[in-house]
Amino acid sequence: MSKLLADPAPDAVFWSDQMTRVAANADVDCFMRIYDHFAPRLNRYLLGQGIQSAQAEDLVQEAMLRLWRRARSFDATRASLGTWLFRIARNLHIDSLRRGASATAWPDDVDLLHDDDGEVGASGPEAFTDHVGLGRAIDALPVGQARLIRMSYLESKSHSEISNELGMPLGSVKSTLRRAFAKLRRGLGGEA
Repeated sequence: MSKLLADPAPDAVFWSDQMTRVAANADVDCFMRIYDHFAPRLNRYLLGQGIQSAQAEDLVQEAMLRLWRRARSFDATRASLGTWLFRIARNLHIDSLRRGASATAWPDDVDLLHDDDGEVGASGPEAFTDHVGLGRAIDALPVGQARLIRMSYLESKSHSEISNELGMPLGSVKSTLRRAFAKLRRGLGGEA
């Protein structure tokens, strides 16, 4: 049996130790072990998100570069290295989508932004291009609603992620966001 098969697979403690060495000593060997293990996995993940191969490779390189530059910010008590690295890749992907999308941070498919006949009207995404006005409208919301709007649409967190992070029932997250959107529409001159 080969030594590779005899050794158990590296675990979270092993990867945490590798990151500690990268952070403390800029250890290139440890970084390369991390790279060799995680880069192909990140690439498969990004390809699974529908990204073209060349862009996925670019995002993997950027994620690994961020790992190197921000090694000292890694905290094994908050997340495993894999979770941290996949979060970086996910955020890079979201950023690339935003750069390629329109100037608004609001998705086109939000039902509450459409008029009753299904057309996007004055309350649609184009009405939100005034970011200062939008920021003020969000600030005018009750604190809880404003927080959920920011988490959902500005931080791109899913309803489930918000629910878990805040310890709030999923149905409450959805209904609070729905009410917040209705208030935003009224505040920005749309009809509720």
